[in-house]
Amino acid sequence: MKKTLVSLSIALACGASFSATADLRINGFASVYAGQATNDKQKVYGYDDDATFSNESKFAVQISADLTEGLTATSQVIARGSDDYNAEFEWAYITYHIDDSSQVNAGKMRIPFYKYSDYLDVGYAYRWVRPPQSVYGLSFSTYEGASYLRTDTLGDWDSSLQLLYGNLSEDIIAYTYADPAEMKSIWGINWTMSRDWFSARAAYLVADVSIDELNSAPLSQLIAGLNNYGLSNEASKLQTNEDSGYFLGVGFSIDYNDILVDAEYTELEVDDSVLAPQEQFFVSVGYRIGSVTIHSTYEENQDKHKASRFDTVPLTINHPQLGTIPVTTDPTNPNAPTLRALTNAALNGVHVDTSTWSVGMRYDFHPSAAFKLDYSSLDNNVTNTRTGVVTAGVDVVF
Repeated sequence: MKKTLVSLSIALACGASFSATADLRINGFASVYAGQATNDKQKVYGYDDDATFSNESKFAVQISADLTEGLTATSQVIARGSDDYNAEFEWAYITYHIDDSSQVNAGKMRIPFYKYSDYLDVGYAYRWVRPPQSVYGLSFSTYEGASYLRTDTLGDWDSSLQLLYGNLSEDIIAYTYADPAEMKSIWGINWTMSRDWFSARAAYLVADVSIDELNSAPLSQLIAGLNNYGLSNEASKLQTNEDSGYFLGVGFSIDYNDILVDAEYTELEVDDSVLAPQEQFFVSVGYRIGSVTIHSTYEENQDKHKASRFDTVPLTINHPQLGTIPVTTDPTNPNAPTLRALTNAALNGVHVDTSTWSVGMRYDFHPSAAFKLDYSSLDNNVTNTRTGVVTAGVDVVF
């Protein structure tokens, strides 16, 4: 599998070519998966207790044009079963190779959050059915902008350093499943060092984050209520409006003989927002036995506000004409809920505390195809529920 992954990386970048006005290279990949959750109490990775083939199945084509003199253009179109196989451009960028060690990219590209960011949709590139979702679960993965990549040899180590700048504007999963979001002035650095069977990486990104809360009626009504009482500071701390955000990711990988180890840790935080600070990690081990790889993974996800964020809304305010009045949804109703309680509930509502165990196998039955079978058990420590999901399918590259 190790040699195959090297070949895959080269193939996705180079591919089979034919002559036209430019040297065109066409590659593709596909995943066909069936999955089912063990109960209907909560969905896991989009699966419930009814088996489906569409949730994680996808087909994609990547086209690269060599325009000579160091200039190339690349685009990738993908159709996902979860989106009724509607095709859309995932990538579209140009690359200028300054020299053998450095290049500049510009356009729509993948954000380098994780080790497998560049191959996020290429199931054939990793051993799992899906990368560990406690870490890899962000609902956005691309940006529009530019990046600079430099590869060097530093002593016995291979170095890959990437700098990026850009913006993002799309619907993401935040308060609901489709919230308009903008991330401006995204600055980032991604550095990977590798030697023989060991590699380590670190990524750090910052941005000004805005997310529209209008799709969440309870949140938008709470913000309006706070503003009606003149509590604009408390209201602004529930909104996400050009607030500073950062992402930190570190990890390492071992591929020694037939032993595989991967681990990644990430943090994500947006200042003065209803969104809770996030911490996630996973540790995965695998072992190759000929054309079969068996593996097990443990992961955790913690999204939680600090105690200082709670009980900040006053229970009463002084009104110029009415005197002291309660800060509630209806000050004329003594039984109306206080805005402090509703604010606390909103902050608690984004609390996430999950842990997941997964076991699986990969069988490379063809030079360009692999069969995978995974079982994951997710414990939700907030709702005290446990749900399992079984997924099986095939990944191919062409």
